[in-house]
Amino acid sequence: MSKRVLITGGTGFIGSKLCPEMQAQGYKLTVLSRQSSSTVRALCGLVEVINDLESLRADTGYDAVINLAGEGIAEKRWTNERKQALRNSRITLTNKLTEIIKSWDHTPGVLVSGSAVGFYGNQQDSLVTEDTIPHDEFSHQLCKDWEDAALDLRSLNVRVCLSRTGVVAGSGGGFLQRMVPPFKLGLGGRMGSGNQYMPWVHRDDVVAALIWMLETPQASGAYNVVSPNPVTNREFTRCLAKVLNRPAIFPVPAPVLKVALGEMSRLLLTGQRAVPAKLLESGFEFRYPALEEALKSATG
Repeated sequence: MSKRVLITGGTGFIGSKLCPEMQAQGYKLTVLSRQSSSTVRALCGLVEVINDLESLRADTGYDAVINLAGEGIAEKRWTNERKQALRNSRITLTNKLTEIIKSWDHTPGVLVSGSAVGFYGNQQDSLVTEDTIPHDEFSHQLCKDWEDAALDLRSLNVRVCLSRTGVVAGSGGGFLQRMVPPFKLGLGGRMGSGNQYMPWVHRDDVVAALIWMLETPQASGAYNVVSPNPVTNREFTRCLAKVLNRPAIFPVPAPVLKVALGEMSRLLLTGQRAVPAKLLESGFEFRYPALEEALKSATG
């Protein structure tokens, strides 16, 4: 019998790739989305669509839950209002999700919940594993509270995995959708000094890691879902320019980014030299461990 899986954020950049892959593997999916059923199915395939978590209160339950909901962290300047919206779309929703799950006739075997390497805050050049002590800043508090909301289900003996995802490279969306056009015009370049690390990962590897967490009984806790080969912003932009056969000679100075983006500029000017220590220890194999091949796939 097919396993029933509830997915939040199924129409997003990762979810819209994850859903068809899981269906191909025989999972029966229900997707929570505010969009119309026709739009969701156009993105996710022949899934059941629900528009309100309340409709699942006192449900019979699902075998597993994947929680990817959350507004894009880099879409708007971080005003106080925007910060609260980011928290609501992650933490408030996850709190509501766990509350609804507790009302089910049977609890899921596993919850795989989204997070990000922003959990660690700015780590400069230090190597970052899942054991690294975080630097306390907005991105850390956002991710920590998001993770804590998901970990609440451990009280019901639900296995909880947290996907601390890096900058996701893939075709048709994500951050490359914004980066590629200026590079194609020959207007690309490093940001700030270019020495800050970009913990990147290919979308196919994110999807594979999420399914691995779902299906691996020993998997638990936080996982850095990033390539095993982190690069600096300077290295990343050089590689992207090479793949696109364009120059990368127009750097964006740090003061310009700070004026234009305010506090949100930290996303671009600081970073984490994060590695997927726990995934590698488990034997997980990345399809795209090298940046150039990943960018060729993502921009081809």
